[in-house]
Amino acid sequence: MPRRASSRKVLLMMTDGPSRRVVAVAPMPPEKAAYALARYSRSPDSIEDSIRWVHGHSSEKFWDQYYFAYGHASIADLGHAIVCFEHISELAAIRIEDEPLWDGQAKSSRYQNFGPGGCYTPNNIRGSEVEGLYQGIIGSLANAYRLLHDPVKRFLSERTTRPSEMKEADYERTMAARSFDVTRYLLPLAARTNVGQVVSVRTLEKQITRFLSAALPELQMIGDDLRDACLRPPVNVWGELCGQTAGLAEPLAPTLARHAKASAYQSQVYQETGRYAREILKRAGLDDPSSWGDPDEASSVDLIEPHDPLDELAATWLYRGGQAPYRKILELVRGWTEKQKQEVIDLALVKRDPHDELPKEFRSGYAFIFDILMDIGAWRDLHRHRRCQQIQQNFTTVHGYDIPPLLTEAGLDREYRDAMDAVKRDIETIRKSSQEAALYAIPFGFKVRCLFKMDYAEAEYISRLRSGVKGHWSYRTVAWQIKEAMAARYPFLAGHIHATPPDVEDRLTR
Repeated sequence: MPRRASSRKVLLMMTDGPSRRVVAVAPMPPEKAAYALARYSRSPDSIEDSIRWVHGHSSEKFWDQYYFAYGHASIADLGHAIVCFEHISELAAIRIEDEPLWDGQAKSSRYQNFGPGGCYTPNNIRGSEVEGLYQGIIGSLANAYRLLHDPVKRFLSERTTRPSEMKEADYERTMAARSFDVTRYLLPLAARTNVGQVVSVRTLEKQITRFLSAALPELQMIGDDLRDACLRPPVNVWGELCGQTAGLAEPLAPTLARHAKASAYQSQVYQETGRYAREILKRAGLDDPSSWGDPDEASSVDLIEPHDPLDELAATWLYRGGQAPYRKILELVRGWTEKQKQEVIDLALVKRDPHDELPKEFRSGYAFIFDILMDIGAWRDLHRHRRCQQIQQNFTTVHGYDIPPLLTEAGLDREYRDAMDAVKRDIETIRKSSQEAALYAIPFGFKVRCLFKMDYAEAEYISRLRSGVKGHWSYRTVAWQIKEAMAARYPFLAGHIHATPPDVEDRLTR
């Protein structure tokens, strides 16, 4: 009997532990938060005790040892920071958002008037004759943006009756938003915008490295500013308003900032592979738009059939450096020897160090590959999707521009065409003196080609979500064409995609 009682006591000790708790922890400095959670995983202490312990010890020493020396990269996923980028160009905003693990919002071209915001001017043209031509392009676009808005809004209002249950203010905001959907085609990549993000310390470090390694001077300056921001205490307006002044002088992520630097590999890989791709495509005649087929007869969306992984990698790198359709490039690569295909991959890897991540062009093997040609403004919306790989070709005027259907309906397309045609001529002139200035001057209405690689779940999600009546007609059309392309090849799978045809409209829904 005594032995049985003893056994019951041991069993109770094994099964009757501390009560379950779910603990929400108040925000902390990112490096300290990551340190506390990392210690929490390596200690029997409660989270409160871990935080108290970290408060009395150096997080810098911990980061130097475990993250930078030992390479325990997952530690940096445990600390998060809110960072805002203000008065940057739309082009820079696109590159900031180009992260697979990113949460954020940019200034909306639908709900805000971009007219008063101004535009970015590259430093290398300031004070030169080129600046005068550049400002002329920006000025003509701003003028057209301003002049077309009211006529478009008036046209929409005349043809869209306000329901009795809808407030006048809500109706006016909706009509204004739908009008900005039209005039945004005239916004250049130089238009100033704001971006707010919530990211992990690991993503923050990758961003700093990527920006400092970029060819675009504005991004390099943003990289310097971001690193400096990590060395300084963050803006704490909320804490000041609430009377919480403790910790206001503590830097955001000082250890990260001290180690973050440019990557020689990232600086060189796209320059060298881009140069190689342009040479190969030129020899094959694929630098000539006339070799790509009739754009008027082609769909904006091309679903590529499954193909060999080596073919995909080689074709993707060539695609990244050119302007030709993926299908045409794939046809070229399929005619190569294995050695020729491997040469492209070797070039992309030859200067890679052990600590350099593979570029996103190596994220291959997805079942559904869509080559999509669409206007830059609508592409910005699809660019926000994270559960897919996106390989974007450089912005250009070579593919021409889209014309918003509403402008044609309203009889305002002539003014738009005249503005865009003049801008295209001026951009080609300015390109001879400054590639950078020509890039910033390109309006959202011009088309860009981008490869979207994804699984079925993402294809269904994009097609269903982006085809809805709340959306912009341009990406609604693309989303519908994704379903149609799926239906042509995989009818059963497409049958489970509940997309909305673009001719179904509801202008009062947003």
